[in-house]
Amino acid sequence: MPVPAIRPADPTALTDLLDGRWGHVRRDARARMAALPSPATYDLSTERHREQVFAELRELAKSGYPRVGFPVEYGGQGDPGATLTSFEMLGFGDLSLMVKAGVQWGLFGGAVEALGTAHHHDRYLREIMDLDLPGCFAMTETGHGSDVQHLRTTATYDPSTREFVVHTPHEAARKEYIGNAARDGRIAVVFAQLVVGGRSRGVHALLVPLRDGNGEVLPGVRIEDCGRKAGLNGVDNGRVWFDQVRVPREALLNRYGDVTEDGRYTSPVEGDSRRFFTMLGTLIRGRISVAGAAGSATKSALAIAVRYALVRRQFGRPDGGDEVVLLDYRAHQRKLLPALATSYALHFAQEELVTTLHELGGTQPDDRRQRELESRAAGLKAATTWHATHTIQTCREACGGAGYLAENRLPQLKADTDVFTTFEGDNTVLYQLVAKGLLTGYQQHLHELGSVGMARFIADQFVGTVIERTAARSLIERLTAAVTRDDDTDLLDRGWHLRLFEDREKHVLDTLARRLRRAGDPGADAFEVFNSAQDHVLRAARVHVERIVLEAFVAAVDRCPDPDTAALLGRVCDLHVLSTVESDLAWFLGHGRLSGTRAKAVTATVNELCRALRPHALTLVDAFAIPDSVIAAPIALGAERDRQDAQRVQEAAGLPRKEDTGAAVTS
Repeated sequence: MPVPAIRPADPTALTDLLDGRWGHVRRDARARMAALPSPATYDLSTERHREQVFAELRELAKSGYPRVGFPVEYGGQGDPGATLTSFEMLGFGDLSLMVKAGVQWGLFGGAVEALGTAHHHDRYLREIMDLDLPGCFAMTETGHGSDVQHLRTTATYDPSTREFVVHTPHEAARKEYIGNAARDGRIAVVFAQLVVGGRSRGVHALLVPLRDGNGEVLPGVRIEDCGRKAGLNGVDNGRVWFDQVRVPREALLNRYGDVTEDGRYTSPVEGDSRRFFTMLGTLIRGRISVAGAAGSATKSALAIAVRYALVRRQFGRPDGGDEVVLLDYRAHQRKLLPALATSYALHFAQEELVTTLHELGGTQPDDRRQRELESRAAGLKAATTWHATHTIQTCREACGGAGYLAENRLPQLKADTDVFTTFEGDNTVLYQLVAKGLLTGYQQHLHELGSVGMARFIADQFVGTVIERTAARSLIERLTAAVTRDDDTDLLDRGWHLRLFEDREKHVLDTLARRLRRAGDPGADAFEVFNSAQDHVLRAARVHVERIVLEAFVAAVDRCPDPDTAALLGRVCDLHVLSTVESDLAWFLGHGRLSGTRAKAVTATVNELCRALRPHALTLVDAFAIPDSVIAAPIALGAERDRQDAQRVQEAAGLPRKEDTGAAVTS
């Protein structure tokens, strides 16, 4: 279907909307990043890169950057939303610096704050903020990465000396891939099985010194450098072993579990499993930070690729005319513009997630709200990092050989973000966590309801719960209520988009719940039932995340004050929705949600949206407001100069500006 022409929008107005509630943090970060060395670090040795990153980390500490999120009583500002936004902005620069900062102030400092008590806060927080105490977050082990509950490192209490004995019992229990460990870290938050009176009380965290004030490794500690990696070589990852290392009783971060001097275990949380998940739930900021940084890196890649596509020419028209700008080719538009649209969608979903965490920061959320927050953090981290991996590779290919040159940053962005899909939680495991959270409401009913009862439960309870989780509930309800029949609704109708995504999620979750009910049948192997449905589990998580991302985008368009900007964003949202539908056409066709004719119309409309948005591609990437010194890719900076020169030549000749024609070659 034809898509009406879109009026030009002011990139500044679009930037203001993207910057959102913490716009002042983003503006300060841009100024600070512009003063740092170029993020293009491909020609640095490992040691030189580590030195540079640690020096930049010290400058961040001096600037007061890390204080934003820490408690006011210790010299911080108590603004978790601002600190998460700051981490996101670091993703535009050298990602090694972002990870190093995340380890020091997000993971290490965050664990001390969240899991420790006043004693630990008084003793450590100021030193952590000022980088006077570089630290590590030692959770992952060689034999247990995602399965944190079954870590093998032990911390055994000795009441005769009032100490914990931290020990690595075998090779698979060594701490693996620990940031800051190989070079700079002096102390670590170590996650270990707490053994008290001969009984394991589950995984707890303790502060264990690694090096003395001169940087020498302490007795009983062994550290090995992980060596050079595919990317992020400014981060000194290391392996750590402990051989009967003794630490005082006060080293236990004891907010959720403590040990008395005479060896009695106490906890305000009932049950080892619940206590474990309560402790992990306090550390979700790491996942949110990774998602934000991945989004920033993706925006950098898109800015480079779109700028280059506006000046790079390839092949002439059949009539012998000038060679065609890459972005005028439909295939090239399809590579970049749907990915750009989804980056906008994920940006607004990330902003909504940060806002939710910030507003819950000063409260004790109930279990349901806490689970919902953890689920969204897990789901968006997975969706955003997978999107980064796919989009940065697409941008590299879109820039041809130039995109393969290290100086143009795309290979480095690809290498640095590749690990994001598996750290701070493996994405596949995180999607399973999301699905489990969605099924929580079913658990007590799975084995007792028949088909009619299950359908009634879904209609009466599940639907309300899903809608209640939407930030813009009244807006969503109003839009979906206006939809009449799916088969003749305008493909650009927002209410239809919302209802389509919601209907898909309900159906997938309903059928998944029915499959998993079999685990309760007599003689059933619960693991095999779950394992056989794992593809269904992952789909349930994915379609849930896609719905909440869409709803965040719809809410952002609704609050945009400038009509032209809102109209442009609306078309970007259309492209995000329909390209998502197109990628899942097999499901929509197979489940009767779209007819064959309507499915073809979806593809045709995606093409039309690409054509309509092509003249606005530069506006959409310029709105990210990434400083040129941070983009740092010659093909992007030279492309912008070439584009401006070409405009001046065209205008001097009295000819229309080629990039505004919206032409699309479909050879």
